[in-house]
Amino acid sequence: MPFGTSWHTLLDECDTLDDDATLVTPLTETESRITDVQEHRIVITETTTGDTEPLKREQFATLADRISDAGGTFHLQRLPPDAEPYAAVLSLHPRYECDTRAGTLTETDEPSTSQLITGATQSTSDDDQDRSEPDLDVYADMLLLIDTLERHDPAAFDEWETPVLINLYTLLSDVQRNAGDLRTEVREILLDRLHHDQPVHGQYGSVQRTTRRNRSLKDDDEVLCVLEDEGIPRERVMAVDREKVDAALDVTELADSAVYEIDEREYVRKADVDEETKQSRLQGLKDQLALSDEPEAEDLREEVDELEDRIEELTEFSPGTEVGTRS
Repeated sequence: MPFGTSWHTLLDECDTLDDDATLVTPLTETESRITDVQEHRIVITETTTGDTEPLKREQFATLADRISDAGGTFHLQRLPPDAEPYAAVLSLHPRYECDTRAGTLTETDEPSTSQLITGATQSTSDDDQDRSEPDLDVYADMLLLIDTLERHDPAAFDEWETPVLINLYTLLSDVQRNAGDLRTEVREILLDRLHHDQPVHGQYGSVQRTTRRNRSLKDDDEVLCVLEDEGIPRERVMAVDREKVDAALDVTELADSAVYEIDEREYVRKADVDEETKQSRLQGLKDQLALSDEPEAEDLREEVDELEDRIEELTEFSPGTEVGTRS
């Protein structure tokens, strides 16, 4: 991942800290607070002396490169002089973890919480956030999709039985449709918040406001008159009208192939959705959870209970007939 994305995530983490949050450097245990967050630097103030120090983005990038060059785990004893505050602040990033006992700074695969911060709760800590089931159709279908992928090897699709593949294809179709609807809704909200063409960053990526230019011709007579005024004969821009051709075919015995290049392609389309079976499978997941003693199981039990109440409200699908497309 480019450091630019990590940098903006780090800035966001610093912005969300409480005013009394205190950083403790991993080796000398010097305490300081973050007093200013700017586009290219983070300013810290030592709590004992009141001295301030600007920590530059370029130095954070260098430290991140050293961690990567070391295979993902960097030993703190190798830090250059006066670089200890950089390690302390970088540990605020959810993908960097500082282990004071092992004396290491590690780039992690899963989000982690900094051990060097006191007096504050980081916003990215999953354990500290209230979690509840979202009232979204895509959530129920994703739960079933995850269950299917966990019970079968996704690296060997060609070995799956046909009914299992059909289940997977149906769920993927439902997730894609509902996720697309949700994506459209989120996009409309973002459009009201993005007011320039510069990328705006989040933890997992960035988005940018852009403009797509669509054109549609004006009235035929108006277009032809404008072009003729510029010396362009109308014969040069006249073309066959597909609607008029189709109307002509309807009153003749000509086949479509006489005037169309036909390209037929076979594909798989979803023909029906068995909502009853979906509900039954969710009940099965609930029964499995009921036998689990894991701490997370109780939360999942409550989520599945609510999913069962809503499964009948999932988008219905009406079987259709064969679709033919002229090209």
